[in-house]
Amino acid sequence: MSRHLQHLLHSRLDTAAAVLDLPLTRDHLERLAVELTPAVKALLLEADDRAAEHEPVEYTLTEQAAPADRHVTEYNGCRSSIHPEVDEDAPAALLALEWRGMQPDITSTDVPTRTHLTITVRPQSLRAWDWWLNKAGVAVDSTRRHGQLITGTGYYGEITVYLRGENVGQLLDDQVVTASATRLTQFIGGHPW
Repeated sequence: MSRHLQHLLHSRLDTAAAVLDLPLTRDHLERLAVELTPAVKALLLEADDRAAEHEPVEYTLTEQAAPADRHVTEYNGCRSSIHPEVDEDAPAALLALEWRGMQPDITSTDVPTRTHLTITVRPQSLRAWDWWLNKAGVAVDSTRRHGQLITGTGYYGEITVYLRGENVGQLLDDQVVTASATRLTQFIGGHPW
């Protein structure tokens, strides 16, 4: 994709330089195409993400207890719920309790069964998100993006962990924009015109 995009960008730049009668050599045009390809690719991916947000999403229904059927508590901005048939000393419930006690990033936990835990976090950085992915045993390539929410499923011992990152999409967008802006600034700052 990048090589093809680079060739397309080069041909468009060549055409624009000819139409506008810009004094650009072939080397200038090639360098512009090479340097701008990542930024253009990021813009195209961003447009695809925006389009995907408006596409219908297929959902499957699973049997889960209604919120009224759960024991829900809230403490210090963290909402925790547990199905009434799950003992408080079940592995998933103990893991939720342990993580809630040591991590301020957690905004909610849900224990639907003794070996399943849904945890929602709001990490302050991508490094914190990477820590959560590693802690919950979630492979990066298995995560899914739903707007600003990133989800993934992993395993912590015998416990299936469904991890939800509330603001991770924004953190990823910020990283792409910063990297593209830095590269573009470095390229334009050293250019002769």
